[in-house]
Amino acid sequence: MPLVDIQLIEGVFSAAQKKEMIEKVTDTMVKIEGEAMRGVTWVRVQELGSGEWGIGGKALTTEDVKALQA
Repeated sequence: MPLVDIQLIEGVFSAAQKKEMIEKVTDTMVKIEGEAMRGVTWVRVQELGSGEWGIGGKALTTEDVKALQA
């Protein structure tokens, strides 16, 4: 049974986008291992609060990520 964790900064992605991530990651596992994997593929989306994720020694906020997306 595959378990895939997706970790995100809170407030960056919508509920619809997170749902799409779950569906597409599951579909990818099925493409690799076959349809029998669909029912046993677990995907977890975990969100960390703004400023609780660091890159290069600096805290990354929701606003920082949204600025990068622009």
